[in-house]
Amino acid sequence: MRLSFASIASALLAVTPFVHAEERMLTSTSLNPCQADSKFSATLFDVIFTPHNRSLAFDVVGVSSITGNVTIELLVLAYGLQVYKTTINPCDSDLQGLCPMNAGQITLNSNAEIPAESLAQVPGIAYTVPDLDARVQVYFNQTDTATSAACVEAELSNGKTVNQKGVAWTVAVLAGLALVASAITSGLGHSNTAAHVAANAMALFGYFQAQAMIGMTAVNLPPIVSSWTQNFQWSMGVIRVGFLQTLATWYQRATGGTPSTVLSNLSSASVRVEKRSLQDYTQLASRAVNALHNTLTKRSNAGSAFTDSSTTVTVRGIERVGFTAGIERTNIFMTGYVFFLIFVIFVILGVCIFKGICELLVRAGRMKGEKFQDFRNGWTTVLKGIMFRIVLIGYPQMVVLCLWEFTRKDSPAIVVLAVFTLFSMLAILGWASSKVIRLARRSIAMHKNPAYILYSDPVSLNKWGFLYVQFKATAYFFIVPFLVYILIKGLFIGVVQGSGAVQAVALVIIEAFYLIAVCVLRPFMDKKTNAFNISICVINFLSAIFLLVFSDVFGQPGIVTGVMGVIFFVYNAAFSLILLIIVLVASIIAVTSKNPDTRYQPMRDDRGSFIKSQSALNTELDALGATARGEDKHGYTNKAARIEDDDDSWSGGSASRKEGEAGGYGYAQPPRSPMAPAAPYAGSDNGSQRHLPPYDRSTNASPFHGQQQANRFRQQGAGSPSPWQRGAGYD
Repeated sequence: MRLSFASIASALLAVTPFVHAEERMLTSTSLNPCQADSKFSATLFDVIFTPHNRSLAFDVVGVSSITGNVTIELLVLAYGLQVYKTTINPCDSDLQGLCPMNAGQITLNSNAEIPAESLAQVPGIAYTVPDLDARVQVYFNQTDTATSAACVEAELSNGKTVNQKGVAWTVAVLAGLALVASAITSGLGHSNTAAHVAANAMALFGYFQAQAMIGMTAVNLPPIVSSWTQNFQWSMGVIRVGFLQTLATWYQRATGGTPSTVLSNLSSASVRVEKRSLQDYTQLASRAVNALHNTLTKRSNAGSAFTDSSTTVTVRGIERVGFTAGIERTNIFMTGYVFFLIFVIFVILGVCIFKGICELLVRAGRMKGEKFQDFRNGWTTVLKGIMFRIVLIGYPQMVVLCLWEFTRKDSPAIVVLAVFTLFSMLAILGWASSKVIRLARRSIAMHKNPAYILYSDPVSLNKWGFLYVQFKATAYFFIVPFLVYILIKGLFIGVVQGSGAVQAVALVIIEAFYLIAVCVLRPFMDKKTNAFNISICVINFLSAIFLLVFSDVFGQPGIVTGVMGVIFFVYNAAFSLILLIIVLVASIIAVTSKNPDTRYQPMRDDRGSFIKSQSALNTELDALGATARGEDKHGYTNKAARIEDDDDSWSGGSASRKEGEAGGYGYAQPPRSPMAPAAPYAGSDNGSQRHLPPYDRSTNASPFHGQQQANRFRQQGAGSPSPWQRGAGYD
């Protein structure tokens, strides 16, 4: 078993970038009770073992209610496996204060030399593997009765961890750059590339949020799993900034709440952080040494066992995540909420600044006038679409935090804020989804293809496209199952913080159903995007299974849980690296290539035939004809030309209005795409030319082109379906 663990740990070290330590050592700064009614507790515990000089330095200040002679039984456990056991008689080892033991305060400050034969039993990999899952259990057994009077447990650390701020910042920046790259590519007119980059970036961001949600569950996670998931808590808004903590505390006090003071009172409060053990045990967090000694000097030795005013606070799940990040548990919701608002504000400012820079460069002659012309002409509509996309990005974060706040009730105003935020997001996304479904159904009824209206109108595409561009046209509805999936998942994580096992079982079921849905429907735009998202769903489902094992519902040995924790980190780290490389390469090519659309095949739903730049069209004849008919030119700002409106529509507006137009001019107007020029329009992204069938003016002006005309189209193009039907499941 030791060789097996060594091989797994070696693989772990190969993929883990952590800082090289000056010398190898094992340390412990926590002493936790491991049995009920333990008669010994510690207010200070610092132990450092340096193997190069075989020195064990310890500084312990504890309070004991044990009297008489005792024997000390010492057990060393690594990844749930007992690797060392010995018994020590304090009287034989000249341990002052322990032979015999007296009730009151006990102070131990000394150095001891470890025998060479004992040192040889410690594997060298124990000094280098990150987030070492090892602990020492010490039992104080009464000599006369041979019963255990106390049990304490010290967690060992070698100073290495996979929870690195550099990793968190790196993945955050790369994910953000991918979204920026998709926006720039879209502004340059490469809609196909922009859709692919944005879809992959959003999927990557969703994967990071899924990893963070695992860390937010109340399951007792192995140390390496807890540290790994902590790297992604930024995606849920759990980021510690000093002045924001002060602001959150002030707001809670001002609105009638009582702020938590766990972090500010670590010298007198023990924090119980639930980890992999079956028992609840206390982790005495790092204390300010000066404050601790000042507290201890005020205690009398006689009354220390009974006048200790320290309290024990248990943190699990979301509270554990906040405690690890250095955030008071009553500030977690406000921290996530404020960071979401900051993100929104920065995006708005960024878009406005970019708009201003573009205009200045054009006026100064530093940039061609056609650069980003679609964005400059309709930047307010683009901004609205970006805001909707931000709501979608922050949806998982706010669902979890708002639902959790309902159980916390930090203050009445904060609860109201959570209610308003959650239901506002649900209303916005629900209304937008219903809008997309209505547009798609109207397009199917009129053009036998949902892609026509969804992609031919720039206003609809820029405003609502974030909900459907990543899906194929026939799967326009899949945004609804996705939103429900996130809502149910967030419900179990945010509300069921009292039972990690229930959360684990629920996540397995939820991830299984979502994986089946994605595999069966394959709703994304093409094969590569489907493969990208299906692989993420598979990893999320596998992580949910591991989470179920960590919850100990199977009662497996500790070594199984420990090794599975290492495996969890290895495959998630490798998968994250692969995803980051894919998204980064695609983003770089999208920005630097002159024609990045050549990397992607045209969509089977033929959306490229409908997505046309307003500025790239020859609309002079259309404008002249519109003026002659008394109509306004179609554009971003013309509300009468927006097909998303039910009353006034480019592609299916009021029938009476169309009949009136036909009667007034003595002939029927052919139904024209809002994006189509008077001349035959360009084809899909591969550059091929597609032409509309000749229009028969003898037919009526019905949006359905008349039954007679439809029959003639079918006769003329039996082997060549209409461009808006090709590849959409109708050929």
